[in-house]
Amino acid sequence: MDAVTEKDVGHAPAEGKITDAAVADAREMIGLQLRPEGPYLQDASQDTIRNFCNGIGDLNPLYRDAEHARQSRLGGVVAHPMFPMAFGWVGRTRWGLSGVHGFYAGNDWELFRHIRPGDRITAIERVVGVEEKKSEFSGRLVLQYVEATYANQRGELVARALGTCTRHERKAARDAGKYKDIKTHEYTPEEFDAIDEAILREDELIRGNNIRYWEDVKEGEELPPIVRGPLSLMDTMGFLVGCGRGHTHGIVLKSAVKHPGHFFRNPEAGGGIEYTGIGHHRESVAKEVGVPGTYDYGPQRSAWMCSLVTNWMGDAAFLKRVRTQMRRFNTMGDCTWCKGKVARKYIKDGFALVDLEIWGENQRGELTTPGLATVMLPSRSVENRVFFDGAQLDLDLPAVR
Repeated sequence: MDAVTEKDVGHAPAEGKITDAAVADAREMIGLQLRPEGPYLQDASQDTIRNFCNGIGDLNPLYRDAEHARQSRLGGVVAHPMFPMAFGWVGRTRWGLSGVHGFYAGNDWELFRHIRPGDRITAIERVVGVEEKKSEFSGRLVLQYVEATYANQRGELVARALGTCTRHERKAARDAGKYKDIKTHEYTPEEFDAIDEAILREDELIRGNNIRYWEDVKEGEELPPIVRGPLSLMDTMGFLVGCGRGHTHGIVLKSAVKHPGHFFRNPEAGGGIEYTGIGHHRESVAKEVGVPGTYDYGPQRSAWMCSLVTNWMGDAAFLKRVRTQMRRFNTMGDCTWCKGKVARKYIKDGFALVDLEIWGENQRGELTTPGLATVMLPSRSVENRVFFDGAQLDLDLPAVR
């Protein structure tokens, strides 16, 4: 076979097909370890930790304020639980089904240890599943599952995440036109006032060093909601900066030559090479894959849902699990209201736990992001165990769930 050159990079995103052979080839990859995406940010520092929080709009002083964190029971700044995303986005479309567009569909994290300044993160990613389904959005679709295991420089397990992406034929998604009637929302002054007030008062609702005891939590109680939006280009670009992501010039060209199906020469950029995921920033490219406009990054929305929980639980708790699924697109101008309630409280292996039902809904009241979380809380009972992190608790989750 002749070598691929820059001439092979197309003038439009590739229009790959989901075929029986392509699906079979993808299934042959189950069990294989992938080259990790990036890595982008491996080293945790007060700067990278704070910058990641800037990229997701998180105000929690435990991750930002050295003096607040020093006086906490953790003794210093720790990273936001979703900081491993800065290493690489789990579930990204990077294997199999050449030229078939992919969307991040969600992830499921089990967390074991805090990440602190000075830690260096590594990851092992492996393919754990391939599933075929039917979709109103594009007809035939494929779900791909990747598991990432994160460790620090001491080889200690930090987190394990299941990432999911969906693969859709671009033409089929365009032709189906599921979202063709969605228009940019026009907010009333009253709606803007409610959004602004919720954002500006969010820091008042952060639990911080006020301990939330397990015994004080009641099943059915609601978490104080938070809001992100209306989504703007500042928000999506800020998330990229927070994750340390940015490929330019020759670095992009070399990637395009290596993976021509994932890049194209965009006429809107005068023939400059762009990644097919540029639909997050270019409306024309978004519409080519059946999305009504530019849209958020799924890992970004997952991090917002996590902040809902960490705001509520306080510094003395530990977020053990958080799962989010992307059910609807969140396009420019949309808001995501992150909400939750206590679904169950129980004891496992001597630890006092609560399960939360969490969800995101847009300004139209549509469910966009269902999810769940498990939180370890301090207990007043001396029969229950004290903890500093979640290393001693394993939820025994299956690889694909």
